[in-house]
Amino acid sequence: MTEGEKRYLDVINPATGETVGSVPEYTTEDVSGAVDRAEGGFFEWSEKSVRFRSVVLFRAAELVREEQGRLSELLTSEQGKILPEAKNEVQGFANVLEYYASISGTVAGDAFPKSDYGYAFTKKEPLGVCGAIIPWNMPVLIMAWKVGPALAAGNSLVLKPSGKTPLTAIEISKIMKKAGLPEGVLEIVTGRGETTGRAVAENRKISALSFTGSVRTGDEIEKKSCGTKKRLTLELGGSDPMVVCSDADIDMAVSGAASGRFYNCGQTCTAVKRLFLFEDIADEFIEKLKTKTAAIRVGNGHLKGVRMGPMNSQKGLSDIERIIDESKRGGDEILSGGNRLTGAEFESGNFFEPTIIKNPYEKSNLLNEEIFGPVLPVVVVGGMDEAVEYANKTKFGLGASVWTKSLKNAYSFSDSVDAGIVWVNKHLKIPPEVPFGGEKASGTGRENGLSALDRYMREKTVIISP
Repeated sequence: MTEGEKRYLDVINPATGETVGSVPEYTTEDVSGAVDRAEGGFFEWSEKSVRFRSVVLFRAAELVREEQGRLSELLTSEQGKILPEAKNEVQGFANVLEYYASISGTVAGDAFPKSDYGYAFTKKEPLGVCGAIIPWNMPVLIMAWKVGPALAAGNSLVLKPSGKTPLTAIEISKIMKKAGLPEGVLEIVTGRGETTGRAVAENRKISALSFTGSVRTGDEIEKKSCGTKKRLTLELGGSDPMVVCSDADIDMAVSGAASGRFYNCGQTCTAVKRLFLFEDIADEFIEKLKTKTAAIRVGNGHLKGVRMGPMNSQKGLSDIERIIDESKRGGDEILSGGNRLTGAEFESGNFFEPTIIKNPYEKSNLLNEEIFGPVLPVVVVGGMDEAVEYANKTKFGLGASVWTKSLKNAYSFSDSVDAGIVWVNKHLKIPPEVPFGGEKASGTGRENGLSALDRYMREKTVIISP
């Protein structure tokens, strides 16, 4: 919609089709203004002591916790996820902020022995104005992954949320200012990727850019950033394999597969995207998985008892329907689900059944592309070698898991699989202390941990002659 000469984007509730808010579409000139304000904010923020910055971040985390209920309701309305998942995500934002507040004072350089050249040491300094572009699927947690290390390192940040889910990010930025964050240190710019996002990528004053999203958009970000000398961090999704060995705890693994695939309606980068079962436990596992999947109640994320919300968009829903149609034409066995949900409760939203498909044909998109929705392909394999071969047979390399009681299996899989993060007897959860990122088409660089903090700082060498 438009208001005078200013254009606005409507934010739609994917469960009801209702408009829950609107945000301005930032032009290139608007983004430049935000970067200029961030530049001013950087000079003030970077001069503050580490202790001062830590206190602000701790206070912001505390205020976010106090507002958890309101923020979670808003997140569910704009994104669609069920309210318990939204609450966990808001809690995750506070956790990440506290982690970076707690470690920012530990950043140190190196000292070198005195030589003929004199005394030498290195020190870490903030980069300046940084940028971030975040997706719609986990907008609050991924916001924390960018804001936490960037601000703890002393930088300012220009952050572009998805046009589908900008509202909670805006509210959190207000809370952070209330906590004492100076003006300009965190600038939120809203709009479409092809306009606002492009302006962020092309702006030469932005020293580092962290992007989370699709491979196609990540490729565009690299092209648009070319020549600007930006330091890029790209997390571009994955097709995570989950391998269940013969000696696994079957009940635990079944629960892990169901939660790992259908959490957030399957719209998570590190979700279980492909399930590989050793042959001798496959039948038992599949029957238990079908039972657990059938018990998942789908509906509006605000309603009690609902365990999976809608897909975020009509396009995403159409993409899943197209993939299922291809699977059916290929002769795949649909074990459960496979349909758009209909009826009065679902007619205005983007609802799809939790779906399990057995042994898709080898060139199926289910096994070769990132499927962003509640569809889980299950493949029966003869053993670890075949499982690893399947696991690595994609362009992606984000996450992977193996379920086993054998250390030999755990070590063998973790050594052989192409992935930035490997879980054993777990999948999906990532604490803020550990580095997270992908290999191959899944991106470059790392979020979380000291690794992320380091990407928002530069190293300077000082040599003092006698």
